[in-house]
Amino acid sequence: MGGADHVLEEARSAFDRGEYRWVAEIVNHVVFADANNQKARALQADTLEQMGYQAESGSWRGHFLTGAQELRHGTPNIPIPGTATPDSVRAMSLTLLFNYLGVRLNGPDAAGKAITLNFAFSDTGDKAVLELRNGSLNHSLNRTDPTANATVTLTRETFNKVIVGETDLLQEANNGTIKVEPDIAPLADLVGLLDTFQIWFNIIEP
Repeated sequence: MGGADHVLEEARSAFDRGEYRWVAEIVNHVVFADANNQKARALQADTLEQMGYQAESGSWRGHFLTGAQELRHGTPNIPIPGTATPDSVRAMSLTLLFNYLGVRLNGPDAAGKAITLNFAFSDTGDKAVLELRNGSLNHSLNRTDPTANATVTLTRETFNKVIVGETDLLQEANNGTIKVEPDIAPLADLVGLLDTFQIWFNIIEP
């Protein structure tokens, strides 16, 4: 396209003609090629702002204006509580909580690994088997596996705190709140394969 300067020159002409969607398309390539190009960021922000002002949909308006904000000031880093409250987690079934761990599993990193853990909840009497196979984390309730790599004994309240993010399994195991027999290593291996999602992320920048 003739380099960043040529693209920006053409984009400014298009901006003056009100061709905002075209400007957003081509300047986006400049921003992705060089996220530190302040001229490109400023023009892209002005363009998205105009598109936001013209949007009839509230959702699209929010997306465009958020993109403009990010280009001018970066991704926000505002502390906010997690997406799940302790009350909502306490109301969830054990299946939902184990499914959440499955969502966090980094499949490519877990490929080729095999781990089986028994979970015993001392306060509710519930039992479950958590199995890592073929890059996927699955569970089954109301049973134990005699060949499991380890048995994790904990309370449902402790598990709730893990899900909410107030603590983690390894921290509680090291504190003695969670009992792991005969070896903590399989639990540590599994926890190491779980991703932690960030609430804030780039939507415009590479």
